[in-house]
Amino acid sequence: MYSFKELQDIVQKEIDGLEFSTPPEGLFEPMKYILGIGGKRLRPILVLLSANLFKEDLKKIYLPAIGIEVFHNFTLLHDDVMDNAPIRRSKATVHEKWNSNVAILSGDAMSIKAYQYIVSCEDRHLRDVLTVFNQTALEVCEGQQFDMEFEDRGDVQIDEYLEMIRLKTAVLLGGSLKMGAVMGDADAKDADLLYHFGVNLGMAFQLQDDYLDVFGDEEVFGKKIGGDILCNKKTFLLIKAFELAKGDDKKELEEWISAKDFNAEEKITAVRSIYEKLKVKDQSQAKIDEYFSLCLEYLDKVNVPAEKKKELYTLVKKLVNRSV
Repeated sequence: MYSFKELQDIVQKEIDGLEFSTPPEGLFEPMKYILGIGGKRLRPILVLLSANLFKEDLKKIYLPAIGIEVFHNFTLLHDDVMDNAPIRRSKATVHEKWNSNVAILSGDAMSIKAYQYIVSCEDRHLRDVLTVFNQTALEVCEGQQFDMEFEDRGDVQIDEYLEMIRLKTAVLLGGSLKMGAVMGDADAKDADLLYHFGVNLGMAFQLQDDYLDVFGDEEVFGKKIGGDILCNKKTFLLIKAFELAKGDDKKELEEWISAKDFNAEEKITAVRSIYEKLKVKDQSQAKIDEYFSLCLEYLDKVNVPAEKKKELYTLVKKLVNRSV
């Protein structure tokens, strides 16, 4: 069995070995840039960890796993344009370093590259792998559309928000694990259990990301703290705060959300204080813990010895306590 660190090294080596030297450089240089500024490489590692539950030799799965990472970075590249985000992983985003047109076109090329790598899987797995990937990729787009629509709505409910992050973020973790299981020759039941493990892990991961955006350490987190507050992003924290706020708290929250001219640090501090007063911070942490518990329930049911699942259990523990 491979360790997480061993697979991380393999994934990084494979990414470093990708060839993006074909002209025009203006198309491929941003692709090298976004892949070169780091990241957890969680999704391709999940592909390989999942496959490794059922088979030892993973060499034929390396490139399809990298395809998932390329696809993930393509979505980040476009998301940053839509969000007008200046920083990604402590570096300038592609549209800031170049421009939005370059970011869009390079992102399009990355999505095609992702398919090229994914279809390098063994022919006997191709149909099932593409079925999972196509559904996952479409759902990611659906989630992003919901996220954008929420920007213009003041009545977003918690259930709607949870469904949005399931589509935008969680299904890609679930899809990564299911694709790995398929390429590892797992049976359909175990592949589905790993999918649901990944989806619930992804829900916890995204809720935690929203939490850290407000309560994290900027130097550790790798991007500006309070960004979601400044752009009035409909997160679990904000939706729950509006659900609970009454009287002066509700009035103050509404004033900050509707304000056009404000001091950024003052707004972040004020809204964060309201979250803490309403115990939204605690409720958010409770919801994160709920999803972590659910993901472990699914992992427990996967029909392989517990020793083989050790790395996945360890990963969950690390993510529970993450600060980045």
